[in-house]
Amino acid sequence: MALRSVQLRITGLVQGVSYRASARDEALRSGLTGWVRNLPNGDVEAFAQGPTDAVAAFVAWCKQGPDEARVSAVEVTEALVDPRVVGFEVRR
Repeated sequence: MALRSVQLRITGLVQGVSYRASARDEALRSGLTGWVRNLPNGDVEAFAQGPTDAVAAFVAWCKQGPDEARVSAVEVTEALVDPRVVGFEVRR
């Protein structure tokens, strides 16, 4: 099975709208590992890895986010797969 790992930066109205919790739930439903966190400038950053198709679906979800979010852009950077990452956590 091909694995893919990405680093994401999500901009727009993405803090205070349950974006991180919703992203975690979506990632876990898709069988991904990684993390998501708020950045001081109002953006959200995430790292996700897993099967290529599941990562692509997660990236597509991030472009919409939860109902309350207003995503203006998602920057995707390919990353190295890190086998030490387990689960998917919301970081503070």
